[in-house]
Amino acid sequence: MSDNAASFVGNVPEHYDRALGPIIFADFAEEMARRAAASAPQRVLETCAGTGIVTRRLRDLLPADSKLTVTDLNPPMLDVARAKFAAGEAVEFQPADATALPFPDQSFDAVVCQFGVMFFPDKATSYREAYRVLKPGGHYLFSVWDAHRHNPFGRLAHELIIERFPADPPQFYQVPFGYHRLDPIKEAVTEAGFTDLKIAVLSRDQTLPDAGAFAHGFVYGNPLAEQVRARGGDPAGIVTALTETYRREFGPDPGRMPLQAILFEATRP
Repeated sequence: MSDNAASFVGNVPEHYDRALGPIIFADFAEEMARRAAASAPQRVLETCAGTGIVTRRLRDLLPADSKLTVTDLNPPMLDVARAKFAAGEAVEFQPADATALPFPDQSFDAVVCQFGVMFFPDKATSYREAYRVLKPGGHYLFSVWDAHRHNPFGRLAHELIIERFPADPPQFYQVPFGYHRLDPIKEAVTEAGFTDLKIAVLSRDQTLPDAGAFAHGFVYGNPLAEQVRARGGDPAGIVTALTETYRREFGPDPGRMPLQAILFEATRP
């Protein structure tokens, strides 16, 4: 896994879940969970589950007797996810690398991954691993962010970082929005063996209740803050500037901002 994907540690998971989750992840998680549960799968694997934003909705929507296995590369993220579940709920948490899954062949009826594939250094291997652990007829659902031009919250943050660190800008904000070209994704998924590929572009006009809280989360809820510190910068100053930028772009609180993701669903024949 990439360094960016492996750096959601310390206080990052709490900032990610509290400040970013309700704004940019929850609506897409609802859609992902609804689609995954539609076929009533009995055994479901979630990779790159993060703080359990999709996981919670999956468990709510899946049949009561289904088994949900939840993985992420970073145990601190799973710690936050665990706190969303009561004792006795049929959810198993396990640290795991989505490009080297520790499960036998044909173990699951569905595999789900929201906004994780972009971080994999070897995406083709991740598709092959999802195919390997799926039973014949099983479904693989995953989503990615669309380009910066469709997600200005990411573009504006990246432009600000380039302005502050022109010689050596932190690159984190490139990663989540850098894997969206449909043809290469379609080819890689097909080469892994999947068929019946469906693609949905999901657009949202999202309310932004507090630009300052969101900007704080968008700096401290991912590896960006450490990347700024490593260059002698002050993450708090980035938050202040980003808050002003968001309010200028999206309007005074509560503002509104566009979001766009791409959801893929494929079948193991």
